[in-house]
Formats: sequence, structure tokens, C-alpha cells
Amino acid sequence: MKLAMMLPAREDVRWILARQVGVDYAVVKAASELSGRLPPWDFDSLREITEQFSLRGLRVYALEGDQFDMSRIKLGTRGRDEDIEHYHRMLRNMGRLEIPLLCCNFMAGVGWYRTRVDLPERGGALTSEFNLADMPPEPELKLTHEQLWENFRYFLRAVVPVAEESGVKIGIHPDDPPVSQLCGFPRILTSSAAFRRALAIADSPNCGVTFCQANFRAMGEDVAALAAEFCRKKQLFFFHFRDIDGTAEHFRETFHDNGPTDMPELLRVLKANGFDGILRPDHTPTMATEENTQPGYAMLGNLFAAGYIRGILDSQ
Repeated sequence: MKLAMMLPAREDVRWILARQVGVDYAVVKAASELSGRLPPWDFDSLREITEQFSLRGLRVYALEGDQFDMSRIKLGTRGRDEDIEHYHRMLRNMGRLEIPLLCCNFMAGVGWYRTRVDLPERGGALTSEFNLADMPPEPELKLTHEQLWENFRYFLRAVVPVAEESGVKIGIHPDDPPVSQLCGFPRILTSSAAFRRALAIADSPNCGVTFCQANFRAMGEDVAALAAEFCRKKQLFFFHFRDIDGTAEHFRETFHDNGPTDMPELLRVLKANGFDGILRPDHTPTMATEENTQPGYAMLGNLFAAGYIRGILDSQ
């Protein structure tokens, strides 16, 4: 398994800290508002980002998240074919630059969502929480679940062949939180059955799963059994190492070593079933001396988690 870390597209001290704790691989969101460059469908922009990482001893292994505005694709509105062509160019650029993995989601209208981001965790660290009871009444859905499935089908059938041609794997991320609807938008990637449906639509060795353990746990899935299944089918491309306490309707993020999941055992399951992809810590609490300006993505928690992961892997 390859230890990676989500790092900013512009160089800062986090690149140095990642290397100092033994991280070799970078996962990047290269959107223009974060990189200060053109979107990654522009070859020179993406090349310059990868070269800067390489100069600091880090290989860009994956792009993660919406690399540009995906709303027309997800909502199926006019202009989506133009955006899909941008997606094609991005995939081809990734292939040319030997970036082998793209982590994508299909959360329409609203992405990952929390009702609190300042919940006290161990020692006073600040973590996030989702509580459906704290949400205002749900407005009428702007499109149906089946309409969103049809938009997802259209997207997958358009982009997966280009991913195959480019040698890029697409790892689909679950909805976070995995509830049936949120803020007037349907959510469809909320169960293992939904993932099997999506993978059947794609029907490709280049389309698989970003296994965000905490989301599958929130769904009520047997995460160890499900991870083993996806590994055996060669469909698990990327592992997000995080944990929660609670259910899809009400949960809080935990430190990586004190949630309810046996994380060392889960990594043993991955190894025993042949997983050799990348994994990264995700959704870390904000710790002492840090500003809580990027909830879930503070650096000290990432450093702690990287050491924790390396210790587990070295002991196996």
C-alpha cells in the first residue's frame, strides 16, 4: 500500500511536513481557485503542478474532487457536453503526465456537508458533526433520484472510455453524508447496492471505488466484508482512512485511533485481499495551535494519522 496525503496545489510548508513524515505521494485538487492556474484540462497547467511536486520529492498520484464546476454535468443541464469535453481533456492530460487515479463524486447541488465543525474531541481538539435533526425542513427535490442516476449514467458512459484510453482509473467516492436527500437534492451513492449498480453501468476495469471507510460505516455496511469484496473484484482503487461514531443521520468525526472501527484489522483485510493502491488520512480534527479555518483538513491531525498508518503497516 502507498501512503499519500491530500496536499494543496500551491506549495507551502505542508509539502515539507508530508515528506518529513515519510509521505511519497500527493493527492491534489487542482481547481483554478486553489492552484492559481488554468483548470487541469489545460496541459501546461497540470504539468507545472506535477513538476513542482516532483521537485520537492512528491509524486502526484491522484486528483481528487471536482476539478472544475461539475454542476451542469450532475444536474444534466445545457452545457454538460462542453464540460464533459473538458473532462476528456483532463483525463488525457493525466495519462500523459502519468497521474494514474482520479477520485470523483456525484453529489449534486451540495457536496460533503456538516451541521457543526467545532465539536470538542479528545483533549479539546475540534471535530465535525452531522445531525439531520439540526437541519431545516427539506425543500421539494429539484430532480428525482432516477433523474440523477440517469445523469450519472450519461457521465460514466461518456468519460470511462477516455479513462481507459488514457490509462487512468476513476475511483467513485460515496455521498457524504450518505442520506437520501440533502438541501433539496437527491443523493444516490448511499449504499453498497448503489455502488454495485454504478460499477455495472461503467462495466470497466478502469472504474472502481474510493473506499471512504467512514461513509460506508455510516451506511450500516460491514466495512471489512465490503472492502474485501471490492478488493477481490479489483474494484478498490483508493482508501480514505477515517472513522466516525454514529449513523448517517447523526455522527461525529473521530481521531483515527479512537473511533469504533478496528482500523488495524481493516488494513489487514486490505492487505490479505491484495490491495496495493494508495491510502490517505482524511477528515482530521483541528488540534491545539491550529486555526479551525479548514475543518477536516488541518495538518497536525494528518501528521498524527500518517504516523499511525505507517505504524500499522510496518507491524503487518
